[in-house]
Amino acid sequence: MTSGLPRVAASTAPATQPPLLPGLDPAWSRLVTVPADRSVRPGGSDHAERTWHVLDTAGSLAALGVEPVGTLLCVHGNPTWSYLWRSVLRTSLDVAAAGGPAWRVVAVDQLDMGFSERTGVLRGLPQRVADLGALTDELGLTGPVVTLGHDWGGVVSLGWAVDHPDLVVGVTTCNTAVHQPDDAPVPAPLRLALRPQVLGRGTVVTPAFLETTLAIAHPKLDRAVADGFRAPYRGAARRGGIGGFVADIPLGAAHPSARELDRIASGVAALDVPALLLWGPRDPVFLERYLDDLVDRLPRADVHRFEGAGHLLPEDADVAGTMFDWLGDRLPEGHVPAGDEPSLPSGPDAPSRPLWAALDALRDSDEAALVEMAAPGGTRTISWRLLSRRVDEVAAGLLDVGVRPGDRVSLLVTPGADLTAALYGSIRIGATVVVADAGLGLRGLTRAVKGARPDWVIGALPGLAAARALGWPGRRIATLPLPAPARAALRVEHTLAGVARRGARRLAAGTALPDAPPSDTPAAVLFTSGSTGPAKGVVYTHAQLGAVRDVLSAQYGIGVGTGLVAGFAPFALLGPALGARSVAPDMDVTAPRTLTASAVAASVVAADATVVFLSPAALANVVATAGALDASEQAALARVRLFLSAGAPVSAALLTAATELMPNASAHTPYGMTEGLLMTDVDLPAIRAAASVVDGDGDGAGAGGVCVGRPAASVQVRIAPLSASGSPTGDLTDEPDVTGEIVVAAPHVRQAYDRLWRTNRASRLGLTDPRGHRTGDVGHLDASGQLWVEGRLQHVVTTPSGVLTPVGPEQRIERVQGVGRVGVAGIGPSGTQQVVAVVETVPAARKPGLAPSDLAAAVRAAAGVPVAAVLVVPVLPTDIRHNSKVDRTRLARWATSVLSGGRMVRP
Repeated sequence: MTSGLPRVAASTAPATQPPLLPGLDPAWSRLVTVPADRSVRPGGSDHAERTWHVLDTAGSLAALGVEPVGTLLCVHGNPTWSYLWRSVLRTSLDVAAAGGPAWRVVAVDQLDMGFSERTGVLRGLPQRVADLGALTDELGLTGPVVTLGHDWGGVVSLGWAVDHPDLVVGVTTCNTAVHQPDDAPVPAPLRLALRPQVLGRGTVVTPAFLETTLAIAHPKLDRAVADGFRAPYRGAARRGGIGGFVADIPLGAAHPSARELDRIASGVAALDVPALLLWGPRDPVFLERYLDDLVDRLPRADVHRFEGAGHLLPEDADVAGTMFDWLGDRLPEGHVPAGDEPSLPSGPDAPSRPLWAALDALRDSDEAALVEMAAPGGTRTISWRLLSRRVDEVAAGLLDVGVRPGDRVSLLVTPGADLTAALYGSIRIGATVVVADAGLGLRGLTRAVKGARPDWVIGALPGLAAARALGWPGRRIATLPLPAPARAALRVEHTLAGVARRGARRLAAGTALPDAPPSDTPAAVLFTSGSTGPAKGVVYTHAQLGAVRDVLSAQYGIGVGTGLVAGFAPFALLGPALGARSVAPDMDVTAPRTLTASAVAASVVAADATVVFLSPAALANVVATAGALDASEQAALARVRLFLSAGAPVSAALLTAATELMPNASAHTPYGMTEGLLMTDVDLPAIRAAASVVDGDGDGAGAGGVCVGRPAASVQVRIAPLSASGSPTGDLTDEPDVTGEIVVAAPHVRQAYDRLWRTNRASRLGLTDPRGHRTGDVGHLDASGQLWVEGRLQHVVTTPSGVLTPVGPEQRIERVQGVGRVGVAGIGPSGTQQVVAVVETVPAARKPGLAPSDLAAAVRAAAGVPVAAVLVVPVLPTDIRHNSKVDRTRLARWATSVLSGGRMVRP
């Protein structure tokens, strides 16, 4: 265990108080001496008297005059110290001072670390667990106790929890691991640090290990904070514990700490207390597989992954705030008896039909089910008979190759027959499909797939190549045959055709498919567009997907015999569930603006379609390319009876232009989100009527937003009014003309966000209906009950005269001659923000800059609100999936930079 450590590791030094450091209250620091007799504990061999430095809020709570409801025991890892938990200590006191539950926080410096005693004894994991137990005995902790550990301190804290089941009422961790899989290598940074020629020099003789750890914080640590972490480790004689911790990492069963690690890992699985697992995905050492292992051992644990955060999670993310929100929910008065802790509400009742019911009902039909316009070799048509058989074969084949109910199957396939067969085949056997489309971009797709941790990946060549190159998890199934070298390089085990053949043989032998999965089990994880932050995985149960199908069918009359042009991924996936004949138009799904009017016309002809669904960006390009239509294509579009466009606000002008192409169609714009695909609906006449009441011209730009109509069947819409600071407050209301966050409730609202406990909590905060969802959109209801969307909550501008929502001014500015799209953003401190308008001109500006004076004057006159600056850009930044949602947060950062003298670059 000590191979490679220099003799300096045996240095001794007494415990001391830390110096004054930012964020650290000297009143918290205390030295605690554990007598020799308390150190005689199982697992320990060092029975000497030892003195610890700890941070303890007991005195501060007494000064507040409050009694603690329990103790939060915080254990740091390597090479940090109790300074890591300073925000937890401060937040605990803030919560107590505000009248919330008063949790005493005890944050220890492990022996040989921080400002605790340098013992001269190399301490392995059994000794460290024994050390912590001796300390808590000396402190007289009687419970209830919740543990919080980071890195190797997470293991030590969990070992303490396993040994103190009578005291522990909850366990929480940040980026830790309790098991190293036999078939997976130790992460490369640790393998390097453990080399004998590196270990001593890199961890003790020099501060390299410490400095590397501090350097991987996201964002970079403030210099004073970094110096705070360095303070106890100045000089090789103070760093022996750092080297000892690294040397104590078990690389095999023969390591002295391996048996203790196995004991703790087994004991964790037996814990029957609430658990919270917090994770920073950008950690080069504690990889996602360690989180998966903890989730397997603690299946009821709440999990939150902080996208963008890394190893030093308490420095990278709001661990303290999340901890105390969780404690308030799970352990509001300190102790909840086992089994009584709150849980997520169960899903709605089972749908009347499983999602694949239409496939079963039409399995003898030779009518077209799917039409692929861009298939290799030309248009390809798949009948219901063939599609139904293929789904059954794929389902049976997936079982044959080892896919099991509950497994996650990532689908990296463009819309079409392969995607449909893989999706419905997976859902049919109780697997959970993960759908993160290429519209997220490579970086966003990587985050999504890695975060979802699929067991299997079904992909076409581009997806498989990306999965291999970027290290995405999951066993691989290719949608097309590959040469043996390519299969080996991409780690492909099966092809989809091969899976189907195996399934056909299984079915022919009389093996029946299993019964439909329970309605409240997960069926899909669908990722949001990432337009307002990292894409989030949205979990739908079988019942909720069935409810989505049913509300779409009821709202738009889509069913068996309907021909549907699905230029929007969710409709492409739900077409077979609706019994609709679906056609995927010839377009690049990652770039909706590639869809042309001619391509839509060809799709209408191919599927005899009467319904068309397009994103706003796709619809805009269809209108822009309408001049290329010939007479037969114009006639084809005249057959359409209904077209829909959603995903971002759609102007009445765009809908009007679309009706000129599809003159016999009713134009609708549904309002929804990945978390609930249909909440309200409005048609063009209703948009004009609503707007004319406000501004008399019927252009849809009145009332400070876009009218999105009335709630769909079974949907309830309420408003959480905004405060002067732009935050939603107060009771929900359906009173007219009250601007606030839009809150919806419906049977087809998602179950939860995947591994995002904090986000899920925020989306339901204050709601009593388990079907409720805070959308993050802002808007208002009018006197007739119609909903108007005014923007996103994070884009609300807090001006000296009050809160301002962006969509209304944007819509009014877009009326100005020579203006295309507009983004309105606020710059400056909250409460005194100034409005900036960023404009796409027609024709497009060659480079970003201040708007010409005449254009700026016209924009200011149209905006209806004071505008501090008008800027022009060639193209506004938007999300990738829709090419429509303007990134106003990015615009605000850019405008702040350029208006304060920064370089005039593109946003």
